[in-house]
Amino acid sequence: MPARFISFEGIDGAGKSTHIDAVAKRLRDGGATVLCTREPGGTELAEKLRELVLHSPMDALTEGLLVFAARRDHLHKLILPALARGETVLCDRFTDATFAYQGAGRGFDTAVLSQLEQWVHGHLQPDLTIWFDLPAAMAAERRAAARKPDRFEQEAVDFFDLVRSGYQARMNSAPQRIVRIDACVNKGAVWSQIVSALEARQW
Repeated sequence: MPARFISFEGIDGAGKSTHIDAVAKRLRDGGATVLCTREPGGTELAEKLRELVLHSPMDALTEGLLVFAARRDHLHKLILPALARGETVLCDRFTDATFAYQGAGRGFDTAVLSQLEQWVHGHLQPDLTIWFDLPAAMAAERRAAARKPDRFEQEAVDFFDLVRSGYQARMNSAPQRIVRIDACVNKGAVWSQIVSALEARQW
């Protein structure tokens, strides 16, 4: 099967992570070799940078630089080699998250983020991005019941409203790549939407 690159996006608490394993199983059952990874993270260096981003106070530019540094290492050591081998890569977050969180959420200059994006991975984008869309207040309720919050998850609902708007803007700019999933509904209904997105591409 041809190599594919699929990213999963959404504000914290949207439920995206719970469906990545199910997508991996579906694709493996269809004959694909699947690699599951995440951002920031995926390599030894990128995981160290992840810990800094999630738990150390810093400004938006520092966040963005660290995220892109982690992404470059992740791409060159893991993602690109896997794609070159013909594998399918499923990534929990990718570059859309940077525009949503540091761009819309932090209010950082997206022109600078676009320049960093070009330096780090040029025109490479996922073949498909599955965006789990959920109102910020509902996501906050889910997060509160799930785990101890990191530095981002401690942000107010207003911050996540901005992040959500950043994801909407990214989808508007790349509607062929990004598929919106209504994450307000139950798990089965969410999965049905994901299957429809995959079947539309004959995956």
